[in-house]
Amino acid sequence: MRSHENEAFILARDTPAVMVPSGDAITLKSGLSGFITQALGGSFTLYIEGNLYRLSGENADAIGKQTLQAPELPPDATAADVQALAWQQMRRCYDPEIPINIVELGLVYECEVLPNEDGTRDLAVKMTLTAPGCGMGDVLVQDVKEKIEIIPTVREAKVELVFDPPWNQSMMSEAARLQTGMM
Repeated sequence: MRSHENEAFILARDTPAVMVPSGDAITLKSGLSGFITQALGGSFTLYIEGNLYRLSGENADAIGKQTLQAPELPPDATAADVQALAWQQMRRCYDPEIPINIVELGLVYECEVLPNEDGTRDLAVKMTLTAPGCGMGDVLVQDVKEKIEIIPTVREAKVELVFDPPWNQSMMSEAARLQTGMM
């Protein structure tokens, strides 16, 4: 999904975005032009007037792109099916500055499926950040929450930021270390 890199766009409407790396919410005004620097996992990193912004997939139409379709589960899905789909959804979550998903970066420590009496499920996720002071932490947590809560039968996702154990490069997958030159 990186085919949009450095593709020019003009915003078709006012749209909410998040400044990178501070994590501050902002409204980008209709008519602004810029370039898509990263298009991964359904969200976009935009370069506008010397600054970077993260645009969520739900606002993709503002830059002329389609939103991603919601994931599907078979009617007889088990807790293991839901958990596997949750991990797949988290692989669609990217740091706006690093073109590697948070699972491959080693930021997700745990994903537990908790059944409810009504047949729905809650998910409990523990994740960390590459650095405790990362301004994008709340944005990444919200991205995980949103991508998991659209899974059929999931009632709620509780995403907790933890810093024990502290993240280090050895937690990255071999592919991620290769891609970043950290082998």
